[in-house]
Amino acid sequence: MHCTMPVLLAYGVLPGLVGVLVAIAFAAIAAAIVFNYGGIWFRAYMSSANISLLSLIGMSFRRVDARVIVLGKIMAVQAGIGMEKQTSVTTRRLEAHYLAGGSVPNVIKAIIAAHRADIDLDFDRAAAIDLAGRDVLDAVQTSVYPKVIDCPDPKRSGRTTLSAIAKNGVELKVRARVTVRTNIGQLIGGATEETIIARVGEGIITAIGSSTSHLQVMENPDRISKAVLNRGLDAQTAFEIVSIDIADIDVGQNIGARLQADQAEADTRVARAKAEERRAMATAREQEMKAQVARNRAQVVLAEAEVPLAMAAAFREGNLAVK
Repeated sequence: MHCTMPVLLAYGVLPGLVGVLVAIAFAAIAAAIVFNYGGIWFRAYMSSANISLLSLIGMSFRRVDARVIVLGKIMAVQAGIGMEKQTSVTTRRLEAHYLAGGSVPNVIKAIIAAHRADIDLDFDRAAAIDLAGRDVLDAVQTSVYPKVIDCPDPKRSGRTTLSAIAKNGVELKVRARVTVRTNIGQLIGGATEETIIARVGEGIITAIGSSTSHLQVMENPDRISKAVLNRGLDAQTAFEIVSIDIADIDVGQNIGARLQADQAEADTRVARAKAEERRAMATAREQEMKAQVARNRAQVVLAEAEVPLAMAAAFREGNLAVK
């Protein structure tokens, strides 16, 4: 046994064996790298995505999904916005956005859609909008193709119409449709659809309430739209109001007449109560006077009873004599 190692060293068998093992290890590592990253690297290479094999290996250590990054970079390159010096869509920025919890595909698709629609949207702004919790792709699509919001929204409030009363007391039930498009500049920090619906509803109620008669509103529904649009209700919101269309107007109750009837009935009840109060006071006064008469009579009787007593006292004292 002690002679075997020197013999192997003498004949160079052991160094050759070590070399073979090292070569096998390198071959296994290379095979694993090719198996795991070869296909995606070849895809990126054929798409001119400019992502090296070492970058793909490093993504695994950084816990980044390499397929998401490569797919985003390929989409950017194929859409003509992948020139890193112009759009800053670099592999490192895509990784950073992925690690921050953002949606890389949504950001790339939004930039592509904005580029097609000639909207100024770079990677930094798109990533900021995405990290702020807004759907940047939906925002760009809404900016290109405006969407319609119902006012009121039955899904949010459970109501299908707005109730407003003109100056003549007639109720009008209105349903409006608001066409909006996204304001990319105000998307971060801007108010949402709920604010648009609330402001438009308030504007419609105010416009109807300022009308002298409900007939004016029925004849010219567009006066409501013009009055609401002139108020600039989309200020400090993430949307720009394109148009406000009155979809439906129904005449409701005559609130003014009902209120007048209720007021007249209330006045009648008040008058009856006051009359009953006066009658009760008169009855009480009558009873008081009767009591006063009875008391006066009692005093007269008492006075009459004292006359004989006074005469008797006068006879005894000699102050009164009979002739």
